Amino acid sequence: MTPLLASILELRAWLTSPIGLIFAVFLVWMLYDAVRRGEWIWVLVLLIFPVFGALWYYFYVYRATPSATRGFELPGAFDRKRIKQLQAQIHHLDHAHHYSQLGDVYFQQGKLEKAEACYRAAMERDPQDIDTRAHYGQCLLRLKRAPEARPLLEAVVAENPKHDYGYSLMALAETLSAVGETEAAIAAWQQVTDRHSYPRARVQLAELYLARGQRDRALEEIREVLDDDPHTPAFQRRRDRVWIKRARKVARQLKG
Repeated sequence: MTPLLASILELRAWLTSPIGLIFAVFLVWMLYDAVRRGEWIWVLVLLIFPVFGALWYYFYVYRATPSATRGFELPGAFDRKRIKQLQAQIHHLDHAHHYSQLGDVYFQQGKLEKAEACYRAAMERDPQDIDTRAHYGQCLLRLKRAPEARPLLEAVVAENPKHDYGYSLMALAETLSAVGETEAAIAAWQQVTDRHSYPRARVQLAELYLARGQRDRALEEIREVLDDDPHTPAFQRRRDRVWIKRARKVARQLKG
């Protein structure tokens, strides 16, 4: 028996075992996800190195992809088990950071009223925690309570303009727009775009420029977004597609 034939028979025997069948399902799952995302290099890696490639893809791409939210993305995965763990910790320990973490979970799920209650409880126990203040402000903004969100977010940004990789500053910019402070909102968006290339920031800044009749400056921001889009990883493009759609809408308005 040739070494190649022996290897094929060994692989066949392994795949027909219970563990092999489970892994085969896992591999197909990862392949499907890679195809859905358009990650063709990963598809090739998965086909050539199925065992190592599937595990690498799962931790490096699948698990690393941020969950879609109705607002800003907050760090940390969530599931039912995590909610139960946090609820148990709150019951026994009553610590502020457990309330805050539970608020993050509910925020990710879009359960803004529950998130707001958790953040409020965390603030009552520790009003100085910067993450709680920032996330509470973002939650209030999503609840259309921008005047209440403003002082929280302004204090966070004053303390650390780079907090949450610029997401707190973006929340402040949206809050300022919501309360009609256009000049201050533009200044905040400019701070974001000086440090980051987030489509969310560039598109909203372009919309404000366009509303003020500054068409050249609006076009510059939109071009940055549309030029960067084809070179962005597939998972990032899926997350930003709403902003790409808005960028194209602004581009059509600028042409009109």
